[in-house]
Amino acid sequence: MSTIRSYLTTHTNPPVFLVTAALVLAFVAWGVIAPGSLSGLSDGIMGGITTYFGWWYIAAVTGFLVFVAVLMVSPFGRIKLGKDDDKPTWSNWAWFSMLFTAGMGIGLVFFGVAEPIFHFNSPPDADPGTNAAAFEAMKLTFFHWGMHPWAIYIVVGLSMGYFCFRHDLPLRPASALYPLIGKRIYGWPGNLIDILAVFGTLFGLATSLGLGASQINSGLNEVFGLPVNATAQVLIVAAVTAVAVTSVMLGLDGGVRRLSVVNMYLALALALIVFVAGPTLFILEFMVGSAGHYIQTLPETSLRLFSLDEAGNDWMSSWTLFYWGWWIAWSPFVGMFIARISRGRTIRQFIAGALLAPTGVSIAWFTIFGGSALKMIMGDADSPLTDAGTTNALFLLLNQLPMAEVFITLLSLLAVIVVAIFFATSSDSGSLVVDMLTNGGDPHPIWQQRFFWAVLEGAIAAILLVAGAAGGGDPLSALQTASVTSGLPFSVVLVLMAWGLVRALRKDRVPAPIGAAKNRNQASGRAAASPDTGGG
Repeated sequence: MSTIRSYLTTHTNPPVFLVTAALVLAFVAWGVIAPGSLSGLSDGIMGGITTYFGWWYIAAVTGFLVFVAVLMVSPFGRIKLGKDDDKPTWSNWAWFSMLFTAGMGIGLVFFGVAEPIFHFNSPPDADPGTNAAAFEAMKLTFFHWGMHPWAIYIVVGLSMGYFCFRHDLPLRPASALYPLIGKRIYGWPGNLIDILAVFGTLFGLATSLGLGASQINSGLNEVFGLPVNATAQVLIVAAVTAVAVTSVMLGLDGGVRRLSVVNMYLALALALIVFVAGPTLFILEFMVGSAGHYIQTLPETSLRLFSLDEAGNDWMSSWTLFYWGWWIAWSPFVGMFIARISRGRTIRQFIAGALLAPTGVSIAWFTIFGGSALKMIMGDADSPLTDAGTTNALFLLLNQLPMAEVFITLLSLLAVIVVAIFFATSSDSGSLVVDMLTNGGDPHPIWQQRFFWAVLEGAIAAILLVAGAAGGGDPLSALQTASVTSGLPFSVVLVLMAWGLVRALRKDRVPAPIGAAKNRNQASGRAAASPDTGGG
């Protein structure tokens, strides 16, 4: 017993670790014993959140985008996430590869074809199947995957990176509230924040593994005829988890970075092949027009609510509000990870790199894949893409390309590999983050715990896949809803993070622009070990 107690106090934050473990085990047990009741309750909770708190999600997420944009162009943008003489650890390409693959690389593959098709068939503000519906579909897809979600991630990542690397606080979400609650971040308020972060992160990752297994299963069915069933998907989860475990055991530089960079090249190759083999001129024209439509209508789209339109309100609940809750629930994972890899970069570099670059890549990706699909549908009313689902839409698109069958098969296999590695990179970076969340913010956790969390994520996904197939419920959907549910209270934490960051920045020293005679001091000095950031 004393050995266990010593281990917990040395390598974990016991309240966060033990409470999280108990909640996860209880939730999985519920999913195994009664998946139907779990799904029903989760659907009811999700419906209540979108009905009564939709206005809050819309206002908060738009506010986060405005906040990071103003911060990027302000004098505070010259402050570093670290000491003044710190330099970035990784090159810009390696840094971008890691933050992009962890943030939403897999989502772009999963929804790259399917979401534009759905909005084209059922747009909230246009007649279905028309040219206007096509532009509306791309605008809404860019809106859901562009600057707004990355602004959420930036608030978390910027706050944690700033307080950890510049003020020597632990790398944990609670540290960002130091200017507001002071040393109480080490007590129950801080532990509660970290528990919420672990809950959303762990369940979100497990859900992604389960959903990703479905898409990989569809791809392998297309290429090799592998049956689409729960047994195949459990084996796929096991294989992806094995890759993730190997990566996370090799560490951030030896495993996560290398896997992320390799997959960025593979994803780039896949996109270039589809771009060249598909309707290239249309893609270029549609990309420019759709991006312009997205930018021109961004203020209106950002603050739109269908208060007097029941059909539009249902659409928003199913898409925009769900996405905003989902991104907020994932923000501790992505935010902490991109903070971990961003030491030495200025606030301006961090925001520009994490806001503009991923948005640009997302616009190009969705136009290449989703735009090509829309062009094929508009050219052929009987196209199989018209009724495509999320798991098979990508492979249906590849089958429509004017290429020899052998090349389509190889391209489908490449797509399966890209999907699998994207899921592995999400899992390995997520395991690292969950470990840091449960060990009190140590950015260099021991390998045994990294191994434990990586295996646990795969085990949760596999157990619930089997339980759902046997019980007739949809526990993965319930798991996803549980993760999104944690986004509601965490959205309040995000607002407090932004407030605490502003209070701390106003006390910091802003370096003078390059070429200035000397630095300007905007605030009093700060202590290295115990920062004077206004905490109570």
